[in-house]
Amino acid sequence: MSQQLYRWPDAAKFGRRVPKEKFYEHGTVSTALREKFIAEVQRITWAYKLAETTINLAGSAAVPEIQIFEIDAKGEDVSDPVLIAIDKAIPFPIVLEINRGVGEARSTRMVAAHKQPSSGAPKIGAYYSTNWQPARSPRERQPLPTALTLPALYTALLAPLTPVAARPGEDLAEVAARLESVRKIEREIAVLERKLRTEPQFNRKVELRRALKTKQAELTVLVER
Repeated sequence: MSQQLYRWPDAAKFGRRVPKEKFYEHGTVSTALREKFIAEVQRITWAYKLAETTINLAGSAAVPEIQIFEIDAKGEDVSDPVLIAIDKAIPFPIVLEINRGVGEARSTRMVAAHKQPSSGAPKIGAYYSTNWQPARSPRERQPLPTALTLPALYTALLAPLTPVAARPGEDLAEVAARLESVRKIEREIAVLERKLRTEPQFNRKVELRRALKTKQAELTVLVER
């Protein structure tokens, strides 16, 4: 599974700083979230715009463009509630790069969540991330995955981040749905394991073991490629 940072195309460079106040000035943002922005975020830059006009790949209704945002952290990281607020404010799919530290200690992680457009706010899945790694100059990064369309590129960018591999012919929305099922069954398995540890009755233990085995088999089917 690749953990490398990508070399974003020069033709797609946007390089516009976005005041962080833009993301929390609306009345729907809580005071706690506003304080997270202030405490965690130094700078937000709309770095690249991947679109048909910039990289000559056709988009779709679900993926008309892909935006690349850079966030400079004040401290060690930026929390998911801040990322979600930024994601919800932008109607297009986003890939985020979070930077921390300065000079030789500067490091970066790429993070993204599958985003599905809807009539209201977009539906955003769980966030997945690369490891922290030394910040690299563009020439030290790997080229973008080969793709014929923007939706295919979006899938290829997010696929290495997700804990399950896409199956042949499976699109990103289907992978995201399968991940939701995986998380649900993992929670159910954890509950069964806790009950099994504390259950004093033998007959009930047998039932719990049988239920646990069934759930573990379901999980295996979901995570297999």
